[in-house]
Amino acid sequence: MLDRLPREVIAMRVAKELKDGDVVNLGLGIPSLCSQYVSEGKTILYHSESGVLNYGPMAEQGEEDDDLINASGQFLEPTPGMSFFHSADAFGMIRGGHIDVTVLGALQVSKKGDLSNWMLPSRGIGNVGGAMDLAVGAKRVIVAMEHKGRDGEPKVVSECSFPLTSPTCVSLIVTDIAVISVEQEGLILRETAPGWGLEDVQNETEAELIPANDLKEISL
Repeated sequence: MLDRLPREVIAMRVAKELKDGDVVNLGLGIPSLCSQYVSEGKTILYHSESGVLNYGPMAEQGEEDDDLINASGQFLEPTPGMSFFHSADAFGMIRGGHIDVTVLGALQVSKKGDLSNWMLPSRGIGNVGGAMDLAVGAKRVIVAMEHKGRDGEPKVVSECSFPLTSPTCVSLIVTDIAVISVEQEGLILRETAPGWGLEDVQNETEAELIPANDLKEISL
């Protein structure tokens, strides 16, 4: 059986996509790990719907502040120049188009870049949070997730069967086996995990994948 990339490596690969000076919102789960892996010398201004801008990576043990946490409830380091404000202002930043990148988890992503990440129909409950605002308001939406769900079903699908968060919003998908860009012509397979080939990834994917001319192994 081929090895899959751990969650931390998915976050490392996503961190490569963040550019110096970007205002970035990180969602729950794997996305929240990305702040740990930004290369030295690169300044990222992290934003949260709770009303904070320019927080640091996760705090070291013993240095936790109960009032400073990320979307996953993990403690964060304070950063010089960080600011706090009302959550209404935080959402105003999102809706005003001031977020360069949001990194979100997903339950399903379609071949058109439709995103479903707020409700599992089998449970009948969901939590919208800021996902719908971010999916529409951020300039770029990156999905960081495992390629299959806990039920073993593919999460990169032809059409989303779960309730949509937003249509045609995702530009890049980074999973434990592949990096896939959403283009006008379809889903372009750009990178694969070590040992994985096009056929291997396609077998794990419902939607049809188009191999990039320069298809290569994931690099960090």
